Amino acid sequence: MPLITVKIDEDMKKRMSELRHINWSEVIRQAIERVIRMETERNLVRAILLNEKYVVAPDEGFSSTELIRRWREGVRWRR
Repeated sequence: MPLITVKIDEDMKKRMSELRHINWSEVIRQAIERVIRMETERNLVRAILLNEKYVVAPDEGFSSTELIRRWREGVRWRR
């Protein structure tokens, strides 16, 4: 497993030492995971908003089925 180093000041180290029952490595792992999850969700929201920005509503009466049918009829199939 990769190893990372975190620098803290003396006061924080002292307070952490007073709470020896806490697994500080796990606390840091969970904090990192939480930030990764939040950033991933934020990027997803950005992508959704960007996608919605460029969505164009079709004209009334537009039929995608008809458009595909006309397109397929115009294609010459080669063998």
